[in-house]
Amino acid sequence: MQNLSTILNNHVLIVAIAASLISQFIKLLIEIFKNKKFNLRVLVGTGGMPSAHSALVSALATGVGQESGWDSIEFAIATLFAVIVMYDAAGVRQAAGKQARILNQIIDELFEVGKEFNEDRLKELLGHTPFQVIVGLFLGIAIACLARLTY
Repeated sequence: MQNLSTILNNHVLIVAIAASLISQFIKLLIEIFKNKKFNLRVLVGTGGMPSAHSALVSALATGVGQESGWDSIEFAIATLFAVIVMYDAAGVRQAAGKQARILNQIIDELFEVGKEFNEDRLKELLGHTPFQVIVGLFLGIAIACLARLTY
């Protein structure tokens, strides 16, 4: 139990998780205002605006920089980790989403009239646009900086 309390006292970890949760909540608000729907799946889904992955890793890197120093090895590791996650969110996962969209279209065309196809459709919203990643980046940095002011 002492380990759990130690983990919960890790300011950088808590701020990074908070940044991700705040990002997911913003996605819900955008869904409500944009589509006039209260869709709780947005809270646990991937993709969308802003990128929760980017918010999490940028808050993490910012927090590490604040705590360990901007010239520390820990900050370098956290920053490179953030860059890889954001590149993946905007690049690889978005490409996979485009491929899923095309495969779903092919399946729709092949199995149109009366033909049955039992497979589930592929999830198309996997990644983020570069803009969504950048917004997540700045959101994470802002949350880490604001959190730093409060303690």
